[in-house]
Amino acid sequence: MAKKDQIRALLKSIETGDLDAIAVINEEKYIQHNPQTHEGSEGLAALFQRLSKTSPRVNIVRAFEDGDFVFAHTEYDFATRNIGFEVFRFENGQAVEHWDNIQKRLGPSPAGRTMVDGPTEAADLELTESNRALVQSFVEIILIDGRHDRLTDFIDTNNYAEHNPRLSDGVSELRQALEDVNNGQRLINYQRIHRVLAEGNFVLCVSEGEFDDVPSAFYDLFRIANGKLVEHWDTTEKVAPQSEWKNDNGKF
Repeated sequence: MAKKDQIRALLKSIETGDLDAIAVINEEKYIQHNPQTHEGSEGLAALFQRLSKTSPRVNIVRAFEDGDFVFAHTEYDFATRNIGFEVFRFENGQAVEHWDNIQKRLGPSPAGRTMVDGPTEAADLELTESNRALVQSFVEIILIDGRHDRLTDFIDTNNYAEHNPRLSDGVSELRQALEDVNNGQRLINYQRIHRVLAEGNFVLCVSEGEFDDVPSAFYDLFRIANGKLVEHWDTTEKVAPQSEWKNDNGKF
């Protein structure tokens, strides 16, 4: 099985309790970066079986591979409905490290889009590296440096579809959101890129910063066509203070 299909099966086993799917994880080496999860306190097999008895619903909307990494876009219903991105690192055929970013499901957006709808299959695989570079430059120049005058260098102004539940389609609304301030500080404040993962025309950027003055993790998924950004999905999650972490691995 492809690595991304193994991760699809793993995440689905939260719903089904399928023990075979958990074999993709090397639990002896597994590093957990969700600060709210105890590491080593409960084996994944026992955890997933316990969760499966609560009648959860798990839908893996998209899954992509980038070398040793798999990144997936998911929706969960564990009493509350959430949208997440999951990132796994593989080593010697097994997953040995995990990061995620979870947000309550909101919306639809003013344009009627949900947080997960839209195309799901990667294309233009030969353009993976140029698309990765495009997204990295966009985040560095626009989101970190605040060069909003250059938005149209990166975004297809005629075909930009926005899935953030607070925003409508188009560049003007995005620019306004990026320029919103609270007490003199940018409401959306990107500070550092941690990882840029790509397969074909889909690129996920993992960044750190602040949202409304609260330390936050930003996961932004972009679809690219003809050298421009044409679609965007995201989740924003508060980074809990270190005193509240249940493991010492860090969010990023």
